[in-house]
Amino acid sequence: MSDVPFAPRGGSGAEAAPGAATPGPSPKTGVLLCGHGSRSEAAVEEFRGLASALPSYLPPDWPLDYGYLEFANPVLRKGLDSLKDQGCERILAVPGMLLAAMHAKNDIPSVLAAYEEETGVQVIYGRELGITPQMLAAARARIEEALAGAPEVPLHETCLVVIGRGASDPDANGNVSKIARMLWEGMGFGWCEVGYSGVTFPLVEPALAHVAKLGYRRVVVFPYFLFSGILIDRIYGFTDEVAARHPEIEWLKAPYLGTHEGVLQTFAERVTELVGEVVPPTCAACKYRAAVIGFEHEVGAPQESHHHHVEGQGAAAPGSNVADCALCDTFCTGLCRLEKAGAAHVHGHDHDHEHGHSHDHDHGHSHDHGHDHGDGHHHHHGHDHDHSHDHGHSEGHSHDHGHDHDHPPYPHADHPHGPLSALKSRKPDRS
Repeated sequence: MSDVPFAPRGGSGAEAAPGAATPGPSPKTGVLLCGHGSRSEAAVEEFRGLASALPSYLPPDWPLDYGYLEFANPVLRKGLDSLKDQGCERILAVPGMLLAAMHAKNDIPSVLAAYEEETGVQVIYGRELGITPQMLAAARARIEEALAGAPEVPLHETCLVVIGRGASDPDANGNVSKIARMLWEGMGFGWCEVGYSGVTFPLVEPALAHVAKLGYRRVVVFPYFLFSGILIDRIYGFTDEVAARHPEIEWLKAPYLGTHEGVLQTFAERVTELVGEVVPPTCAACKYRAAVIGFEHEVGAPQESHHHHVEGQGAAAPGSNVADCALCDTFCTGLCRLEKAGAAHVHGHDHDHEHGHSHDHDHGHSHDHGHDHGDGHHHHHGHDHDHSHDHGHSEGHSHDHGHDHDHPPYPHADHPHGPLSALKSRKPDRS
């Protein structure tokens, strides 16, 4: 299959690449772009722009809609309903995410499987963007943008720092390191380090503080993210803090990926490959299927979405703004994740719960799940739920969802360069 299964419409139109399956007139096919969601209106607007740009890379008779897992509207079900109302009998759903962790492997397919079972509409779930030549080209272009406006410094005297989102899934975290290595080796930087914005280690500030000791004249900080938002603010905020402590080093902040051409091309490929003769598996080193070192206890763990309590919430939700936070000063450091239950309660999942949104979960599942992963998209669940979900929300409201979730603790939650490093970022007491 070529790099771009369907070129943007115009000129030669949407001709299928050699070897790509041409969709027939039946069943009517729609496309759902599954976003994570954010309390940042800018991030939500950027995702909406992606959804507007993508149809020109797809067959013209495939309607496209989108939805979010949490924190923003429309929710995933609304996008699914829209496509069903347009007569779509088959929906090709792809996660709008760079790498596969819990959201892509667990939460989104659970929502889709429930919808398929309820409505009878076929929902085929695709892969995350992953590591492709197009994605690496997009990353390189963003790094070169940062370098273009700076004085000449040899790349051998420059350190690249790639910052990923961070997850409780070593598969996703490991892929950030692979991307970093390919950029490092491909572009010829003198050194490269990797950091993460949350959950795992090293977090942004410890990673940059370590890099400052290496003796490089210049440091380029590149957030391997699709869109803006609180986590981008966190990365740039910590970059400014470390730069202020080390004025002898030149610090450059590269832009995130956004709707680079390579991103759009890869999204199109992820959609169109779903109508090929063999649907690619959604994940190879999935900790729910294979014994991944350090996470062996999660093989066969129940898979279901746990985002009902933040579905549709957005920037107006209580406690979502740094200005209202009693813990952080100029940008979100993630400190609120440690406050509610102490350092021992650093979960192995990151809900992107920004300020004032700590949860107490009374977890415990009784699930009889029958999973059919054979074709990469069927996740039919037979649920025997005996759930009582007691959420204590710091916004001042409580929920009894009658729904328990068991999230295994991240095994390295106490790592000094992981979430615990946020403790030193507490806002000064100005009283």
